[in-house]
Amino acid sequence: MRLNKFISHHTTYSRREADRLIFEGKVKVNGKIVTNPAYDVQTGDKVAVNGRPVKKSTKYTCIVYNKPRGELVTKKDPKGRKTIYDSLPKKYKHFIPVGRLDFASEGLLILTDSPKVADALMNSDLPRVYKLRIKGDITPEMEAAMQEGVEVGSEGAHEKNTQEKIKLKPFLNYQIIKNSPKYSTIKVAIGEGKNRELRRFFAHFGRDVLDLKRLSYGWVSLNALPTGKTRYFDKREYKLLKEFLQKEKNDKA
Repeated sequence: MRLNKFISHHTTYSRREADRLIFEGKVKVNGKIVTNPAYDVQTGDKVAVNGRPVKKSTKYTCIVYNKPRGELVTKKDPKGRKTIYDSLPKKYKHFIPVGRLDFASEGLLILTDSPKVADALMNSDLPRVYKLRIKGDITPEMEAAMQEGVEVGSEGAHEKNTQEKIKLKPFLNYQIIKNSPKYSTIKVAIGEGKNRELRRFFAHFGRDVLDLKRLSYGWVSLNALPTGKTRYFDKREYKLLKEFLQKEKNDKA
């Protein structure tokens, strides 16, 4: 893992703050000053910041946050826009978000203090369920693309996105709740987390996404958690997470 990422994951410092500390010579690895943020931290390496050891914990904590619209999923924004860490209690400042929800999206966001857990969940094909309201109707062509997959362009992507075209896999499931020429509502389940995937999908067919809310991620559901509030994983969710991590470990063995 990159040194700057290692520090941001295991301390309250952001990635940018970690970069600054590294450049200033305030970070040591195995007793030696390292000034390269891309230094690859290996198992067994001892990292210290300002003379204090960075401790890795074998235990982990996971929370669910019902993200409101108008917050970025990042530690700091150069433009000064509000981030989730402005709203979250300070004790979660070092927690890592599992995937992203863009500025205009809302709903379930899992955060954890374990890079291992975050990476495993982000890189999985666990179903992510969303409810969307779009402008316009849902056509047979759109349904065919949901069932078969489709290659989409950059419409609906973030302005800094460098991928002009991406191939989207078939949706795992979808349910059309309302279909009308003015506005339509649909619930979808997808198994990947590409950047602004659903906005790009509907933009490909000339449809604007007006509302986008994530309802669940794998076995973790939003349920009745109020907007802007957090909760810890319950016993069942931790049990299923443990089973998931064990299966991932066995599959890689």
